[in-house]
Amino acid sequence: MPRAKRQSPGDVVYHVLNRANARQTIFQRFSDYKAFEKILAEGLAKIPIRLTGYCIMSNHWHLLLWPYNDGDLSAFMHWITMTHTQRWHAAHNTTGTGHLYQGRFKSFPIQSDCYYLTALRYIESNPFRAGLVKSSSDWLWSSLTMRRGLSMDGVAVSDGPVELPDNWAELVDILPWEDDLEKIERCIRRGTPLGKDRWIQQTAKHLLLTSSLQPRGRPRKGS
Repeated sequence: MPRAKRQSPGDVVYHVLNRANARQTIFQRFSDYKAFEKILAEGLAKIPIRLTGYCIMSNHWHLLLWPYNDGDLSAFMHWITMTHTQRWHAAHNTTGTGHLYQGRFKSFPIQSDCYYLTALRYIESNPFRAGLVKSSSDWLWSSLTMRRGLSMDGVAVSDGPVELPDNWAELVDILPWEDDLEKIERCIRRGTPLGKDRWIQQTAKHLLLTSSLQPRGRPRKGS
């Protein structure tokens, strides 16, 4: 059975991510990270879409994308994924050896208010939460580093729909925030919209995502 076509209307913010096949390390060296940033920059030049946040880890990446037009999210991600796969295999002499990614990208829409900041914080704090750096801004391959002017060679990052607090870099590192983590990780697993309850229900219905709101597993006996 063919997979359902994604609904990706414009002027909606999306958290997008993908992982390497079998969680292999695909960003092994400096040049691997730079090559992916270059692909992002090329994609932004080809397709009218705003990249408002990102973080590249050793075996996966997160993007915050804010498309202008319907369908641009899927077009952008298709080009990014295909181009990165081809160039990575060429650079590592592994063409024809199998899939680079575990599957097509995951995404979920985000309500453009405090929930946008929650998603951005989740993305930019990824290396800090993983214990790879003492501060999130120490990680070279993220929008936080770019926004603070600590890296001059990365991809251009657009302003998001919500203005960031002046002390944003410090707020990213404040832990714990277990409720926010749990919400986002559930959205990642199921593709559930992230926002207030009423907005979630309306958006899920509009984007044909109502199944993502249903409890999983077999119903209990007698229910």
